[in-house]
Amino acid sequence: MPKKALYHFFRYWFPVLFFCIIIFIQSSHPVPEQTCDLPYIDKFLHLTGYALLGILFLRGFKHSSWKNNRALIMVASIVLTGIYGASDEIHQHYVPYRTADLWDVVFDFSGGFLGVYMYEIFVRKYPKIKCV
Repeated sequence: MPKKALYHFFRYWFPVLFFCIIIFIQSSHPVPEQTCDLPYIDKFLHLTGYALLGILFLRGFKHSSWKNNRALIMVASIVLTGIYGASDEIHQHYVPYRTADLWDVVFDFSGGFLGVYMYEIFVRKYPKIKCV
């Protein structure tokens, strides 16, 4: 692998891979059904975690061969974030004391959308700040 391609992978795509691994490891641990007394904390965690994953996907795609197609990279980032969230829910179905929840998938997709949308707003509002 050429040095430039390796640098590109570690700078833009390794964070995506690393965060996906963190999510997978975290969801592999059996936990009690109620971990916190705050209502809907689980949904908030899904929303924020997958918003970050959406931003990481978008960041990677902004430095790919698709970089000139803004709509495509935004949609791809949201869809891949949601697909990863859905696959993680399927994975959790087989972990003791964990369950797959369709609402978690909804919040995963929503988080991906929110992260990508907010990132784009920030980059447009502050174009001189280098976010990548």
